[in-house]
Amino acid sequence: MRIISGKFKGRRFHPPADNWPTRPTTDFAKEGLFNILNNRIDFEATKMLDLFGGTGSHSYEFISRGCTDVTYVDKFVGCVKFVQKTAEELQIKDSIHVLRWDVFRFMESTKEKFDYIFAGPPYPLPNLDTIPDLIFQHQLLAEEGLFVLEHNPEHDFSTHEHFKELRNYGKTMFSFFE
Repeated sequence: MRIISGKFKGRRFHPPADNWPTRPTTDFAKEGLFNILNNRIDFEATKMLDLFGGTGSHSYEFISRGCTDVTYVDKFVGCVKFVQKTAEELQIKDSIHVLRWDVFRFMESTKEKFDYIFAGPPYPLPNLDTIPDLIFQHQLLAEEGLFVLEHNPEHDFSTHEHFKELRNYGKTMFSFFE
């Protein structure tokens, strides 16, 4: 895993993820997504939410580009500990709020709104298709905000009322919602 741009560009991490329930986004897909985001987001002014945060890759990319308000949520203790350790190593603990919590319970209980939300759930998650509805039902996205959901080709969100576009990077798909 590596950070592709910003002040930590080129920095590599090696999460002990052999037995983790994670599926890190490929560098190819991540680079494609961030090429799009670079033209749409003011990273320094963004309040970002990383759901199913896994290794923290998406959070680190945002912080590397100047974001100072990241909330990371994952329930797997191994991932949470890795992200806490990495945040300490990078000296970014003031920029990232790491929560070990079930994502669905977090969405139900938080009263915060975010400018950018990224969700990278496990592809076989039985209720993956409910995530966009829950984001909007619980009003987690700020006015003019952007929500990106990573998924595989088995899911189609094109008929969702807030769906805007789909980007395809092999078997990795990003659905954009506003």
